[in-house]
Amino acid sequence: MTIHLYHCLRARSMRPLWTLEEMGLDYELIAMPFPPRVFAKEYKKVNPLGTVPCMVDGDLNMTESAGICQYLADQYGPTDLGLKPGDKDYGVYLNWLHRSDATLTFPQTLYLRYTHHEPEERKSPQVANDYRMWFLARLRSVETATADREYLCADRFTIADICVGDVLVLAKSLEIEEAFTPNIQKWFDRITDRPAYKKVFDM
Repeated sequence: MTIHLYHCLRARSMRPLWTLEEMGLDYELIAMPFPPRVFAKEYKKVNPLGTVPCMVDGDLNMTESAGICQYLADQYGPTDLGLKPGDKDYGVYLNWLHRSDATLTFPQTLYLRYTHHEPEERKSPQVANDYRMWFLARLRSVETATADREYLCADRFTIADICVGDVLVLAKSLEIEEAFTPNIQKWFDRITDRPAYKKVFDM
């Protein structure tokens, strides 16, 4: 049965799309304009939240990007992209997966909202800057982690790198150039030099 992935360019749906390509899995991509809840209203029949991504695999419907990546690695592995209980860095791996959204993407989405998506009268430079600084402060964890290793955990490329790497893709699109500190830049260049990333970047 074919996996269906609902996707918008540069949205968090890039995480499972990148994972699907890295794993060489068959899938059907349904690309939509952003935000789909406005420009593709029929999508709410698939995902009532109107958010992307949404992955449909048989009777399963998933909407959380990092969770979809973990599901793909666990369900369709074995793959070096994932770790399992008992692996040395398993806890570190899970922490990065959850940090990618809860700690790192969250302040970026508010920065994006108050600089781009709100009507002019509701835009707030002060709020936007506060969340920009919040994001940069929490991103120091990535700078520290990449000081002495090529990847975030397990001495290899994993979906942790995909999920956190996507945070930097968004930072670049938002022109948060301070995010690209020396260690982060080297790590980001390394993971985005992969063929799967190059293939999905403009999809």
